[in-house]
Amino acid sequence: MKTFTMTPDAIDKKWILIDAEGIVLGRLASIVATRLRGKHKATFTPSMDMGDNVIVINADKVQLTGKHRDRPVYWHTGHPGGIKMRTVGQILEGKHPERVVTQAVKRMLPGNKLARQQMTNLRVYAGAEHPHDAQDPEVLDVAAMNPKNTRS
Repeated sequence: MKTFTMTPDAIDKKWILIDAEGIVLGRLASIVATRLRGKHKATFTPSMDMGDNVIVINADKVQLTGKHRDRPVYWHTGHPGGIKMRTVGQILEGKHPERVVTQAVKRMLPGNKLARQQMTNLRVYAGAEHPHDAQDPEVLDVAAMNPKNTRS
């Protein structure tokens, strides 16, 4: 028996729209990462970018459980003594709340070149508006998948 391997010309990419309002961040990130990799398809090939294009809206209304809103996020500017810190709650209330969702999804993908290529298929928007109406994305209701996905 031969192992099935997908060819690049046979890949069928869809557009998926996910509303993140009221969804728990970790559960949302794992679902989005699965869709980006293409693991939900029967023809999944680990070495190919065969995942769907995912649009996440209302990223500023994502829910966090426990004390995760007070968790610090560190980064370094590259200068001596340039370590910086903000909490996840401060980032969500700041200028770019979509970075919390983007970083959560990025950390659920493997750390290789293919994952960086798959991250280009992710578009995250803080509000309910997005410029991808022409792609006619199909809506994926994450809240209805599992009652634990939402938090009031």
